[in-house]
Amino acid sequence: MLLEQLKELTDHGFVEKKSYEGYPLRVEYSLTDDMGMKILKALRIMQHIGIDYLKANGMEHILEEKGVVPD
Repeated sequence: MLLEQLKELTDHGFVEKKSYEGYPLRVEYSLTDDMGMKILKALRIMQHIGIDYLKANGMEHILEEKGVVPD
């Protein structure tokens, strides 16, 4: 399942795959400089929206339970 998701992210340009010769087989995945970094920025924005929502609705205890420090 994970490999299918990584392949899809690679196909869409969010992730790049680097394979190394030798045994055991070694593969590294990383975010691409273009699309991968853009989606990371979008996820950070979404995270901040969620944090703001929880704070505005008196649910800061959820942030504390998860180890997220309220701003």
